[in-house]
Amino acid sequence: MTGQLSFPRQHARTQRFSLGAPRAFSVSPDGARVVFLRSRHGTDLSHLLWVLDVAEGREYPAADPAVLLGGAGEELSAEERARRERSREGAAGVVGYATDGAVELAAFALSGRLFVAELRAGTTRELPLTGEPGPVVDPRPSPDGRHVAYAAGGALRVIDSAGDGDRALAEPDGPGVSYGLAEFIAAEEMDRSRGFWWSPASDALLVARVDDSPVQRWWIADPANPDREPEQVAYPAAGTPNAEVTLVHLTLDGARTEVVWDRERFPYLARVHWAADGPPLLLVHSRDQRTQRYLTVDPATGETRTVHADEDEAWLELFSGVPAWTPDGQLVRITDEAGARVLIVGDQRLTSDTLQVRAVLSVGERDVLFSAAPGAGAELPAVPGEIGVYRAWFRPAQGAPAGAAPLPRVPAGHESIAVAEGPAVTSAVRGGDVLVLPSLALAEPGVRVRVVRVDEERDPADWERLAEIANHAERPSLTAAPHLVHSGERNIPCAVLLPTGYTAADGPLPVLLDPYGGPHGQRVLAAHNAYLTSQWFADQGFAVIVADGRGSPGRSPGWEKAILHELASVTLQDQVDALHGLADRFPLDLGKVAIRGWSYGGFLAGAAALRRPDVFHAAVVGAPVTDQRLYDTHYSERYLGLPDEQPEVYARNSLITDDGLSGAVEPARPMLIVHGLADDNVVVAHALRLSSALLAAGRPHEVLPLSGVTHMTPQEQVAENLLLLQVDFLRRSLGLPNPGTTPAGGTEG
Repeated sequence: MTGQLSFPRQHARTQRFSLGAPRAFSVSPDGARVVFLRSRHGTDLSHLLWVLDVAEGREYPAADPAVLLGGAGEELSAEERARRERSREGAAGVVGYATDGAVELAAFALSGRLFVAELRAGTTRELPLTGEPGPVVDPRPSPDGRHVAYAAGGALRVIDSAGDGDRALAEPDGPGVSYGLAEFIAAEEMDRSRGFWWSPASDALLVARVDDSPVQRWWIADPANPDREPEQVAYPAAGTPNAEVTLVHLTLDGARTEVVWDRERFPYLARVHWAADGPPLLLVHSRDQRTQRYLTVDPATGETRTVHADEDEAWLELFSGVPAWTPDGQLVRITDEAGARVLIVGDQRLTSDTLQVRAVLSVGERDVLFSAAPGAGAELPAVPGEIGVYRAWFRPAQGAPAGAAPLPRVPAGHESIAVAEGPAVTSAVRGGDVLVLPSLALAEPGVRVRVVRVDEERDPADWERLAEIANHAERPSLTAAPHLVHSGERNIPCAVLLPTGYTAADGPLPVLLDPYGGPHGQRVLAAHNAYLTSQWFADQGFAVIVADGRGSPGRSPGWEKAILHELASVTLQDQVDALHGLADRFPLDLGKVAIRGWSYGGFLAGAAALRRPDVFHAAVVGAPVTDQRLYDTHYSERYLGLPDEQPEVYARNSLITDDGLSGAVEPARPMLIVHGLADDNVVVAHALRLSSALLAAGRPHEVLPLSGVTHMTPQEQVAENLLLLQVDFLRRSLGLPNPGTTPAGGTEG
């Protein structure tokens, strides 16, 4: 008989309470079916492919990995492991799938084998492949469902969905060349995980050809197993060559046409969109990311034409869901304009500066669904961190077909589609008149997924509720109680968490800042589960502060771009200002302040201990980027430029340089440096060089190397013990008594 698991063990075993939760939704165009992934329960790693019959409200599995593999364990190829690392995917089973246009056929890879599922019938079969092409990666059905294309062994291959005619359309034509896969930079930094796109007519594909032979090679060894050869990786560090990415048009009968654009000026292939509403559409970026072009492609000749161009003195962001076409052929894009991030269709601006647009979710006949948050032009929200679903209408293009009638009700501007009670983070997936609306509420743990029918004659709050997709995730053993507030002169969004049951009589508390604090990493969200780990730390006797300073997404373009050339100083100053701005509202002991973080948060924690020891007294520095020259081109160059041209910028935004510590002042503060030895994103050299520089400077510190761990920490025991060891370090470093009791959240079983 075992007791209730401790929160750290439960948090690790459930992969942050994500197992058992439905995700990755697709809706058929007729609204009859919703397809999604979900494991059977809250500690089950293996995800199944499920179908919801909307009319009957019935869920049924279409693909069960345990059945398909005959109970055997899953085997991952190197390519599949890399894809999962880039997407931070720690689950197993069916973790990704693609469908045909009617959402009747789904394709997915399992243990490097190719499977298709007939979604109406709920049946799955394996497709036989010719010879040994290599492990299957990223299979995708054609829109008509008659073929499936997939990447294998560096080639782009296609097979009939009946299981016949497996063949290669493009094979590697040189060392380091692959077809149909996204390169490291696209997958890690551009949010482009795909490398090929079907034509709407299902007779051709656009395929990325990646040549990574120019990219420098690094070696990642496993010191715990010296008998194993180091793994060679192609890593494009700042200022070094990227992979060469081109695009080819391939027909099913074997014809090949090279797509031509000015790749010397625009080497980054950021987006590809090919739908029936217009010609193929590319978004390409200059290396400094200050200039971009929207290009249309003539498949017959491979020639491209610019349909829109953007420039920005800082950098141009990339967004999900755009570019795209409306059904009448207007360009849909998101852009920064007059201090706001807005939605544009053709020449129409559809949103005001009261919203900060984040992504396009769906383009309809006359409307666009998008996610957004209150923008710079809005009144300061009472609760920071809300993200909602909105709808805006656009005018038909001049010369649109007469049959393209407007919606029955076309209000001006945009409207919110509110589905959650209270503050929440919401998204949407649409098919026909059916909407799937996943929402993460502040008041309740986990995701709630509602399925509703759009009714143009009613307000969204009155739309018919068709179903709710079951969530089998475990309920956390603790309840987070964040105070969401703004702090300081800049109204920095913050969450403050106090120990459960705290009263004023308990007196001031030692403080733990728990930020990410950098680009693309919003931590202050109106979602309960976002604060579970922070609440656990609070329950160990801390006042925990999560602050999203400048550089964090979701507020305004100016807020995000204030860090240009000043990553370290700006983001660190905002953590200090957030802390001091909260001191008169919460019981904070400013004589005992620590900070912890991972990745950018680890960099920020290291900077805090080295550069602001007047404020911070201890730091947990997890997987930090310590030398910006060792991080990748797309990220470092966006904010800091090229290292050879601006070495002083890199020096002041790094924790170390060739000469030792950068910007460090006295007194030295305790630091616990944690890093996975198998990390291929932020390589462990960052932590080792920081440790060497600290040692050379005579600064005591602790180093915790994690054998076999990548930038993620999915291993259950590792993830649990990391939390426990951090608490022990923080107590020792701040001179706090160790209560000698089991941490809040239960006993270890």
